[in-house]
Amino acid sequence: MAKNGSGEMSFLQHLEMLRWHLIRSSFAIVCMAAICFLGKGILFDVIIFGPKDPNFITYRIFCSFTRLFSEEGVFCLDKMPFTIINNKMAGQFSTHIWVSLIAGFIIAFPYVLYELWRFVKPGLHASERRYSRGVIFFASVLFLLGVSFGYFLIAPLSVQFLGGYSISNEISNLIDLLSYISTVTTVTLSSGLVFELPIVVYFLAKVGLLTPEWMRTYRKHALVLILILSAIITPPDISSQVLVSLPILLLYEMSIKICARVVKKQERESALQHSS
Repeated sequence: MAKNGSGEMSFLQHLEMLRWHLIRSSFAIVCMAAICFLGKGILFDVIIFGPKDPNFITYRIFCSFTRLFSEEGVFCLDKMPFTIINNKMAGQFSTHIWVSLIAGFIIAFPYVLYELWRFVKPGLHASERRYSRGVIFFASVLFLLGVSFGYFLIAPLSVQFLGGYSISNEISNLIDLLSYISTVTTVTLSSGLVFELPIVVYFLAKVGLLTPEWMRTYRKHALVLILILSAIITPPDISSQVLVSLPILLLYEMSIKICARVVKKQERESALQHSS
């Protein structure tokens, strides 16, 4: 239990502390969301609808790469084969609000982590605080890397594949606004959260709920779960699933090494305590 100057805090005092941390986190998200709401042109025309633009940087890079093997190029697009429509009266306004909230959460994520850390920190021992230095920085970097990976790689593949998929020339793709934005934001946010795996493993190893032996034993099971997760957050084609699976597999292997280091440090500390 965390302690203050007068001694151990009660359960209700912990709840009160948590409430204020959540209030400050929510306020930061709302403030960032308000800024995003006012920057409607950048938020939608540049960012959200970026993967819909044939000149999006991902398509240009893939186009240049595939032209090494074919003159036409697989991702060399003149225009997207679909049109985005809105079929609800309040569709654009409600979409504007919740997309602003998602963008606000992404921008405020480091501060949200900071508030969470301030709540957890008093309950840690001095050695645990020392070993946990930089956790906010690394968690924020991993989250932003995941968001960038989802936005610049997975989202364009999803938009290009699903938006251009056709079972007959008799059918034109008129994509609902909510459907398009849901695809882009879900893929982007999911990738950011998935990239937090090493941080989650670190803390689970610290509290003794996870060991490197267990992670190595169930590596094959983890591979199946990773493939299932990749199938959920990507379009149903093999190439995009592989692209998502590879970094998650690398993160899993990295997490095993992190878990092993945590366990070794704990064993050394325990041995020193027994020897003294």
